[in-house]
Amino acid sequence: MSVKNKIIWITGASSGIGKSLAILLSRQNTKLILSSRNESALNEVKNLCNDKENVKVLPLDLEKYEDFQDKVAQAISLFGTVDILVNNGGISQRSLAKDTSIAVDKRLMDINYLGTVALTKAILPHFIQQNSGHFVVTTSIVGKIGTPLRSTYAATKHALHGFFDSLRAEVHANNVKVTLVCPGFVTTNVSKNALTGDGSPQEKMDKATANGIHPDRFAVLMLKAIKAEKEEVYIAGVKEKLGVYVKRLYPKLLSKMIRKLSVT
Repeated sequence: MSVKNKIIWITGASSGIGKSLAILLSRQNTKLILSSRNESALNEVKNLCNDKENVKVLPLDLEKYEDFQDKVAQAISLFGTVDILVNNGGISQRSLAKDTSIAVDKRLMDINYLGTVALTKAILPHFIQQNSGHFVVTTSIVGKIGTPLRSTYAATKHALHGFFDSLRAEVHANNVKVTLVCPGFVTTNVSKNALTGDGSPQEKMDKATANGIHPDRFAVLMLKAIKAEKEEVYIAGVKEKLGVYVKRLYPKLLSKMIRKLSVT
């Protein structure tokens, strides 16, 4: 599939993977809609894009998902349609389950799962009506494997896999595609912004995150998966990818491996 002339809406576009993907797509003769809570950061990303007239900024807070019908109408009005929705926005976690307040659990679920699902449902009738569309969802390797300090984050990503696997089957006849993109460690601010047990941000970068894939490289591989209309793709280091397959074939072995990971 070519993305040339496609109208692509990206959430979480103000930094990290979303920012790198937006800049890369702007070089592919696309029309872009960039969303996140941070309008000033979105405008900075727009200024880094090619063909700025074909890049629109639409602020959106995934936690405030009650108004997404209006947001979708606004998005469609910008270019007349939307061809691809990249559900990339979200927030991570760094805290033990026993130390994590239920309010933090709820916030993670509201942003990562319910916000993403609400936006998907809001635009789904448009995709069905035009008999085409593509949902691209940034989940995580942790959406396949639960690891320490990420209990609720892992739960939100597992939930996205369940929802979008089901949706893929339901909308196949409507020519609507679903691609689940599972990152391993990527050098972004995700660990700095990750919520701790009381809801405050961690405000430091994990060593593994600092040594992860550069978001520009990640965006290249992500775009390749989008063009190929992959159903699911793992963009990660060798160890993270290996974990997915060990989980599938030797789950007890993986459990032993996971228990050896640091929980401090």
